[in-house]
Amino acid sequence: MIFSRTLLRQHTVLPGFDLALGLTLLYLSLIVLIPLSATLMKTATMTWPAFVDTVTSPRVVASYKLTFGSSLLAAAVNAVFGLLVAWVLVRYDFFGRRVVDALVDLPFALPTAVAGITLTGLYAGNGWYGQFLEPLGLKVAFAPPGVFVAMTFIGLPFVVRTVQPVLEDLASELEEASATLGASRWQTFWKVILPIVTPALLTGFALAFARALGEYGSIIFIAGNMPMISEITPLLIITKLEQYDYAGATAIAVVMLVMSFVLLLAINALQAWTRKRQGK
Repeated sequence: MIFSRTLLRQHTVLPGFDLALGLTLLYLSLIVLIPLSATLMKTATMTWPAFVDTVTSPRVVASYKLTFGSSLLAAAVNAVFGLLVAWVLVRYDFFGRRVVDALVDLPFALPTAVAGITLTGLYAGNGWYGQFLEPLGLKVAFAPPGVFVAMTFIGLPFVVRTVQPVLEDLASELEEASATLGASRWQTFWKVILPIVTPALLTGFALAFARALGEYGSIIFIAGNMPMISEITPLLIITKLEQYDYAGATAIAVVMLVMSFVLLLAINALQAWTRKRQGK
């Protein structure tokens, strides 16, 4: 047994632990740590009063509310419908199933600018959807709801592709056993299926939230970009960069980074707690 483990370590495809760890840390430093450190260092050139004034101005605060609120709402909607789409793709065999499965990945492959232009054309006042929604008082394009629509569009695949493998591994015998014991369909879903898929669902939610939070290309076309109304935080960062206010741009970016980290940390803690409960 000892000989076989030693032989496995000697003939492993990947390099040894020391070299692999060194390459990993080097790659993470170049891609993640150094850019983030540069952002923090640039922000540190500002005085504390200037930093506070920049990140708490009414225009910036309004963009925080719209960006984080729409991201959370879009991720929550995608969690519900992403689970539904994944369930249909896994449990049902129907004509065009492979086409629907491929369409789920469309937001991955579609350029964000193309997605924004397409959504704007659909939800504008003379668009396919907008011509019916606006007479009802539901203005989507060039308004805050357009931000939510764009974020929902780009976030759906993250939930579907995260939950789908878990549902594929879920044995149908569990549902049959639950039905045999007299449980209703809702009880089977709530007590048997949902606890198993919850960790994956939370992961998909976190990925969709993070993706929506940093989205720019598809939103700027449909949002209208009106200050205090439909202006997202990434657009404010770009605006300050175009004005050569690099410190102000990095200050807003640091606030977004900290808030995103706190929210993702809370989601990961909830995910770990859920797995811990399942293990008991």
